[in-house]
Amino acid sequence: MNNGYKVGLYTLGCKVSLYETEAIAERFAEVGYTVVPFDTPADVYVINTCTVTAESDAKSRKYIRRAIRNNPNAVVIVIGCYSQRSPEEVALIKGVSAVLGTQDKLSSVEIATRLLKTRAEDCLVSAPPLDGAKFEDMCVRSSSRTRGYVKIEDGCDCKCSYCAISAARGPVRSKKPADVIREIEGLAADGCLEVVLTGIETGSYGADFEEKYNLADLLSELDRRGSCHRIRLGSMAPELVTRELVDRLSTLKIFVPHIHLSVQSASDSVLRGMKRRYNSRMLIEAVNYAKKKIPDILFTADLMVGFPGEKEEDFLKTVAFVREAMLLDAHVFAYSRREGTPATDYPDQIPEPVKRERSARLILEKNRVRDELLSGIVSGGKTLSVVAESRDGEYFVGHSEGYVEVKVPSREDISGRLLRVKPLSHSGGTVYGEILEID
Repeated sequence: MNNGYKVGLYTLGCKVSLYETEAIAERFAEVGYTVVPFDTPADVYVINTCTVTAESDAKSRKYIRRAIRNNPNAVVIVIGCYSQRSPEEVALIKGVSAVLGTQDKLSSVEIATRLLKTRAEDCLVSAPPLDGAKFEDMCVRSSSRTRGYVKIEDGCDCKCSYCAISAARGPVRSKKPADVIREIEGLAADGCLEVVLTGIETGSYGADFEEKYNLADLLSELDRRGSCHRIRLGSMAPELVTRELVDRLSTLKIFVPHIHLSVQSASDSVLRGMKRRYNSRMLIEAVNYAKKKIPDILFTADLMVGFPGEKEEDFLKTVAFVREAMLLDAHVFAYSRREGTPATDYPDQIPEPVKRERSARLILEKNRVRDELLSGIVSGGKTLSVVAESRDGEYFVGHSEGYVEVKVPSREDISGRLLRVKPLSHSGGTVYGEILEID
């Protein structure tokens, strides 16, 4: 079935939004649309926005206007976190046809079809408050990549003083276990070797269920069923990497030894100002316990610099944590004032030049630690299990179980294959190796 219409979609922000856009694209295709690249002419454009920083808002507006330039007569639908927080602001952009928030995103398909027929001039705005919101029933049936994403949770009950996402996403709500299992097993049957469980706060999965059932229970059930070859976890808050969870993870065959931590800072005074739910002792204890129980586990992290009141000694504690935890990598970003969040009005705002200088220093240190870690992997004598993902010139690129980026030379197309790789060298955060075996 083909209705003759074309749709282009663009995603800003996190893996949760990427998953949602894929689910929306599949729904468009199901009802007869042809999904085309965003920068090509289309009848409908859907922009899934982000609001994590002021720069994210600006980028969202940029891509909304780009869609309008691509085809001034197109139906342009804006969804996501930025449009949830600022629907009126988005609606003022001339050429926007509809503004939705972070709930009922799949309705963009029905709305697009209706607007193509009616050509209504007034912008439709529907971004209601999220109190009492339910988990939106979405499903991705196939993945264009060798690593698939499954959204298992939405929302966040933290009220961090700097963050706009809890307001944009609403309270924690979780996908039913049977639906998660069905989706993962469908992706595995379609050839996906690795599935990443994503959420706004993945570790809070099940917190809204009436009966006790949490992330560890879900993972244990997936492991018992052999639902897929590999399971990777999305971003985790440190206080949710509990001993109980780690103990359960250490017994699983499908869990890959890698956790991405939403750390932000390793300074207790900064963490208190952020209203985070852990302190530096809890942070390093979680890392050390995981390393004790799962010896090959590697950590990546999000790290923020320049939070109001951050002193040099506070910053240096975060720098020290990078080395103490021996992070494989880190996403370093500067604090950005977000309207409507408490930290916006905090005293002792850090000047932008100081933020840039601290960002540069922290990136330099995390790269030093990364290179030291990779040198140990190269010289350690262990082979790596790698899923080949895409070609880069003469190499194929993939990731090890611990999320080390690996490149191997190959003339044949080995995308989606499981490789046993001998590491030989590393450069720029990438390990180069030779293929010993292809499964």
